[in-house]
Amino acid sequence: MAASYSFVFLHVLVIFSLARMAFADLSDDFYDDICPQALPTIRRVVEDAVRQERRMGASLLRLHFHDCFVNGCDASILLDQTATIDSEKTSRANNNSARGFEVIDRIKSEVDKVCGRPVVSCADILAVAARDSVVALHGPTWEVELGRRDSTTASRTTANNDIPTPLMDLPALIDNFKKQGLDEEDLVALSGGHTLGFSQCSTFRNRIYNETNNIDSTFASQRQANCPHSGGDSNLASLDPTPALFDSKYFSNLVSKKGLLHSDQALFSGGETDELVKTYSTNLRTFSKDFAKSMIKMGNIKPLTGNEGQIRVDCRKVN
Repeated sequence: MAASYSFVFLHVLVIFSLARMAFADLSDDFYDDICPQALPTIRRVVEDAVRQERRMGASLLRLHFHDCFVNGCDASILLDQTATIDSEKTSRANNNSARGFEVIDRIKSEVDKVCGRPVVSCADILAVAARDSVVALHGPTWEVELGRRDSTTASRTTANNDIPTPLMDLPALIDNFKKQGLDEEDLVALSGGHTLGFSQCSTFRNRIYNETNNIDSTFASQRQANCPHSGGDSNLASLDPTPALFDSKYFSNLVSKKGLLHSDQALFSGGETDELVKTYSTNLRTFSKDFAKSMIKMGNIKPLTGNEGQIRVDCRKVN
């Protein structure tokens, strides 16, 4: 009887272990055994891309963010349009602005070469490339949780609905992030990713011409010089004064009413996030720590794991 009980217990334990493996949580050592050179290879290609064009760091960070906010961190943003794929690349937030796809292609090719086969998902590549981009621009590092698998679908409609827009006010931003399981601290910390990169004139034109309450007039005039009333939609302005350096000037700008986007300045507009913006504006260490923590949290939004999804051979199309 005891032996029979032990056998049943062992059998249940094996089934439980297999189930756990199939639906395992993400882990920071996922590739240590199957491809120890995967992460160093990603870092090398990212560093090279950022060296060639500093702006690329912000673009790769943005790709990960826009991926995770649409049905989880599953590389759906990378899929090209087909008869059965409604590409997120043509959504309002990504069309003619999402970039860095060729860098992800290069990473995928190099990683598959060094691993000997496709074992690293495109979703994990996006997550690691985002971290390595921040580090390359003198920002914090963190242990990226790994083991995501790639989606076999995309949704332009969900991208249109779920990626936050530059016109959102604070309540809308809080609701948008809450929908993804992210709180107000995550909202402010992750918005601090705008310490890097540029934005197109079409995203901030209304702010610099029509807003008066919460914008520095000299700042508005300076931006108008490169963003006319009509035309020039793709003209760029930096999101903070040092767009290729991870620092706290994005938050200093908000305190001075110099946020480029309406959704940036909404974080410092008399609402509940004002104090955190003030803290970050004078304490880079606190911002860096909170940013890293929120990036890990964002990277855990609804990942596909175990037997879900697939490991794409080409990040732009389903196997």
